Amino acid sequence: MALNIVLVLVDSLNKEALRIYNPTTVCRTPNIEAFANRSFVFDNHFIASLPCMPARREIFAGRKEFMWRPWGPLEVFDPRLPREVEKLGYNTGIVTDHYHYWEETANGYVQGFMSANFVRGHESDFHKLRGTTGVPAWIEKTTEFRAAEHMYQYWENVRDFKDERDFFPAKTFSGAAKWLEDYADRGPFFLQVENFDVHEPFHVPEPYASMYTDGIEGDAADYNIWPPYQMYDDLAKFMEQTTPEELAYLKSQYYGKTTMVDTWVGHFLATLTRLGLWDNTVVIFTTDHGHDLGDRGTLGKQYPHYDSHANIPMIVWHPEHQGAGHHVSKLTQTVDIFASVIDAAGGEPPPANRHSRSILPILANTGTPRDAILYGTFGQGICVTDGAWTLFKSPVEGEPLFSYSTMITRPLIVDNPVDGRVGEMPDAPVDQRQFDPTIPYPLWKIPITIDPRTHENFLYHRKEDPGQVTNLWDSEPEARQRMLRLLRTLLDEEGFPEEQLRRLGLEGAEAA
Repeated sequence: MALNIVLVLVDSLNKEALRIYNPTTVCRTPNIEAFANRSFVFDNHFIASLPCMPARREIFAGRKEFMWRPWGPLEVFDPRLPREVEKLGYNTGIVTDHYHYWEETANGYVQGFMSANFVRGHESDFHKLRGTTGVPAWIEKTTEFRAAEHMYQYWENVRDFKDERDFFPAKTFSGAAKWLEDYADRGPFFLQVENFDVHEPFHVPEPYASMYTDGIEGDAADYNIWPPYQMYDDLAKFMEQTTPEELAYLKSQYYGKTTMVDTWVGHFLATLTRLGLWDNTVVIFTTDHGHDLGDRGTLGKQYPHYDSHANIPMIVWHPEHQGAGHHVSKLTQTVDIFASVIDAAGGEPPPANRHSRSILPILANTGTPRDAILYGTFGQGICVTDGAWTLFKSPVEGEPLFSYSTMITRPLIVDNPVDGRVGEMPDAPVDQRQFDPTIPYPLWKIPITIDPRTHENFLYHRKEDPGQVTNLWDSEPEARQRMLRLLRTLLDEEGFPEEQLRRLGLEGAEAA
């Protein structure tokens, strides 16, 4: 019997906000908890390529990109996950409010689905014609550190919202429930449900807006609910002038939005129950990354990739391997979703698949896909963990960086480019040849300039220091060398541009 497959992505969801991972959190997510109590809960699921669209390229194509290129369209050689599943006799669909799919710099991702339902208007989606009148004080507050046109666009998109039924989780998960009602009886299906929340701006209606604000004076007009993090100077200025009350309010709105998402996740899961789908449907619930909310003086999901945003939730229900709330300690990461969905559909990934490994053997207790993993953001450092230890190797100063692609596109650089923002023309390529032997096409080698966030290196013992507070880089040379050898081994297995060894100061690091 062919199993149906549902992939649910809730953007920017922190483990810290979920009681299944953090029993002391005040954030309430009863529907996610109920789902977790019947499923497998993965404790060591990690990012691989960040941020949003690099993570989605891993899901759609099974290819890590953070060593090769920044955020961009799918490549001509990339497989398309929905088409791979369609070949196996499945109907496919996506319901999403993730507005990046509309952008020029994220083309090719959703075109492989047989049906697509877009919920428009989140963040700075060009959904409605932007105006400048009637802008409320809380929107003006966010423009202190962000471009006013982005916030005015968001306000134009949502200004007519009356209650939570108008907000994006309600529309997205209700749309996904309607998809099941319309199409679940037509044969096996793969449905991808993506909700851009809990992504910022942290704008939520009542009752969620005041659900976690006890003891906090003021409201959104007093506090910034969309603080900066991509531009280093803006982040530093915000952190210098913010207050504990503002950060507490920010977290209260993040929690409120998380609980609102949970409400509508529950609506969608109830539809699975009503339609009798649990006995023949695999459900994967996860996120693309977390979002730091002021700890260590930082926000967002930028390098260095501490566990606070890099170790992310994943919960998996499989009718043939029921987890009953069992916590899995084995290492997995975002790129593994590609092979897992194909495996659940009864197929095998394309022969060129290099990076994605199915998690289904973990559920059946017949295998472990990974002993260690690599992850990072293009142009920054590289991270490696074996579950016990984590090492962040940052770039050395003065070494060049190149992007590799079959395409010459306008780049989207999301991490402090020195030479301009979105929409700038790329530099002229310096070479074109088959740099990656797993790709049957030549790649353009394009110079690119990104200001690394740090040149400092870090080593943490996750078991003894779960908050990753004490940097052991200098005090634990044996562990440092072992992790560097492991890093080089994984790089050799996964592939990398040759100049990255010099750029990352790894020329002397031998494989284990």
